[in-house]
Amino acid sequence: MSDYDPPTEPLEVLHDDHEIVVVNKPAGLLSVPGKGEHLADCLLERVKDVFPTALLVHRLDRDTSGVMVFALSPHAQRHLGLQFEKRQTKKFYVARVHGRLEPREGVVDLPLIVDWPNRPLQKVCHETGRTALTEWRVMRAGKDETRVRLSPKTGRSHQLRVHMLALGHPILGDPLYATEEARAHPRLMLHSEELRLRHPDGGAGIKFRAKAPF
Repeated sequence: MSDYDPPTEPLEVLHDDHEIVVVNKPAGLLSVPGKGEHLADCLLERVKDVFPTALLVHRLDRDTSGVMVFALSPHAQRHLGLQFEKRQTKKFYVARVHGRLEPREGVVDLPLIVDWPNRPLQKVCHETGRTALTEWRVMRAGKDETRVRLSPKTGRSHQLRVHMLALGHPILGDPLYATEEARAHPRLMLHSEELRLRHPDGGAGIKFRAKAPF
């Protein structure tokens, strides 16, 4: 992991009520604290500065931006946690990937596991990997890059990054998986644009969006 220089922009709250708070995470900020004082600044702590009862439900990679939900009570944390665990939430990401991705849509079904000698990298492994499934659809394709909408059906670490790499189209700006040419961007071009879930109080379906900044 490169030197940690988290962004200083103010917290962007998309929604808050008595059970949940939804924010737009900036790229470059850890979701939770890392090991060591220099990695203490994270989205969870920034949310707790404003909403002291905030509890973690899920994570986004440091370099990924976009929609994240936090619980404001133990009940909400359990309710939301089960939705993620049982794959009842729906997540939609926008990514810019290297090269022209064809056909227009498809599914990546490749099991993933940590690449221990090179951690935190992940890798495809058909023997010991855990099931990982990603649906994708091309939004706009050019000669050198493609804008794609990704919907992960599982929540494995680095899933979208490794699955796009497996297709031969790494996400632009990826410091871990992209080739040198594709890495030459100011940030990882991956953004969690929409999250759909059921509200912990009553179970009504709700969705939250934050437009991709690239």
